[in-house]
Amino acid sequence: MPQPDRPHPRPARIALAAAVALLMLGDGAQARQEAPAHYTPPGWLDERLDAHLPDGLLPPDDLPMVTPARDGDGTLPLDTLGPDALSLSVEQAVFLALTHNRSLAVQQLQPLITGTFEAVERAVFDPVLFAEMSLRRDETVRQFDQRPDLPDQITRSDRDIFEGGLRQRLPTGTDLELSLRTVRSESTQTSEQFTSRAGLTLTQALLQGARIDSNLARLRQARLDTQSSLYEFRGFAENLVADVEAAYWDYVLASRRTAIFEESLAVARRQLEETRQRIRVGERPETEETAARAEEALRRQGLINARSDQARARIRLLQLINPRHAHWGTAVTPQDRPDHQVPAMEPVDLHLALARDHRPDLNEARLRVQRGELEVIRTRQGLLPRLDLFITLGQTGYAAAFGEAWREIDGPGYDYSAGLRLEHPLGNRAARAESQRAGLTRQQSLEALGNLQQLTALDVQNAWFEANRTREQIQATRLTRELQEEVLRTEQVRFRVGTGTALAVSQAQRDLLESQLEEIESLIRHRQALTELYRQSGTLLLRRGIEAPGAERVELL
Repeated sequence: MPQPDRPHPRPARIALAAAVALLMLGDGAQARQEAPAHYTPPGWLDERLDAHLPDGLLPPDDLPMVTPARDGDGTLPLDTLGPDALSLSVEQAVFLALTHNRSLAVQQLQPLITGTFEAVERAVFDPVLFAEMSLRRDETVRQFDQRPDLPDQITRSDRDIFEGGLRQRLPTGTDLELSLRTVRSESTQTSEQFTSRAGLTLTQALLQGARIDSNLARLRQARLDTQSSLYEFRGFAENLVADVEAAYWDYVLASRRTAIFEESLAVARRQLEETRQRIRVGERPETEETAARAEEALRRQGLINARSDQARARIRLLQLINPRHAHWGTAVTPQDRPDHQVPAMEPVDLHLALARDHRPDLNEARLRVQRGELEVIRTRQGLLPRLDLFITLGQTGYAAAFGEAWREIDGPGYDYSAGLRLEHPLGNRAARAESQRAGLTRQQSLEALGNLQQLTALDVQNAWFEANRTREQIQATRLTRELQEEVLRTEQVRFRVGTGTALAVSQAQRDLLESQLEEIESLIRHRQALTELYRQSGTLLLRRGIEAPGAERVELL
């Protein structure tokens, strides 16, 4: 209430209000300066949001979140790229997939979408500008029942209010509000009068909502969610690279199988023609032709299946790399061939150690544990009563004109109030349930992390055993193929001198074909097994020289 008759305490009160305001704003600025370490999106995210979101979806080429390895001059040229022919190596296939794969383009948007929730949580502490204007007109009529000869008394009053200001919530649990208010009042009994008031209201939480770490919990959780989406994106990119390499080598294997069957069919046809010639000259009985024809039919049957497998492998590879200006009928010529010289296997313990640091799903699980810890901190505040300290300081000026009222604001009129506000639900059942759920969820995240670590060790060791098995199979299949070639030569010699049969030659050719297929398959399966081992250890992108977010290990706090 204005008290113009009391001593004028305005300078001390205004100074106190200014000091309190500067102090609290300083604390808020410090808290806001500390907060970006937990919630500020990375620079590329802000750029992508500002540059693209208003215009619609982001095209895949405008998201350089994955940087493939390139040649020394910074390029990765394609030997032949056109609508009908494509010749590429496995590195070029990976490059095309990272550049044009549609699933990757979809996944690239997820970190951007998740990052917007950080801005939503940060907006809780943004200043809010408010304004309100109201017009009020009252007219009352008083009738004199005892004196009907007197006219009715009509009273009119006008009251116009305009108020504006700025309010802000700080991470310290402080609510600040600075307001400016002007009131114009006029009635039939009083002349027009203007009242101006400048006020500052401070509300400080003392128990519930008083801790900075609790008030910033949701903000930091949103930051962890963004980081989790980056690790999820890295895992997706790693799986994509593994799928592309596997599809590339599947196509190489299918192409080699087709070539082997074509060659074996040509050999079977020559063998059939030779058998027929020997039958015509009487060197072999006519029953020999049946075995040769059966072998030729088997080779044709195998060639049909091999060509079908090759076509499926080709369109699978095209779908993954999604080259521009290509279509489903584009021919693909692989440049790489499996190498018989394979490197020595690294010890399994090394891969286990790498997996603990680089597996994206493990790092994502650690972030979920941190998020659960923040939820425990946030919900723990709900167990406390709500006790707030509020202080309101105001200075008021009165005048008969609008401008004069603001010039008189440093006059003797002032108001102030202070007090405590307590609120606590009986039983506090909801807060207790939320706190209990947060603790159980955190424990569940810890158990899930331990289980995932165990499954990771299992996956890495299984992948290592498979890579080691395929490596040993390379030498065994090579030796088998060499021996089968010698057996075929022996049977062919026996057939020509008349001591062998066409059936024996066909069987030797069939065994040689199987050994050739097993040899090329062992080479390619070893390459694929190494890719799977690197994927399970979380180092595939690092070994391929591909940069992607989420390479750092997450440490539990």
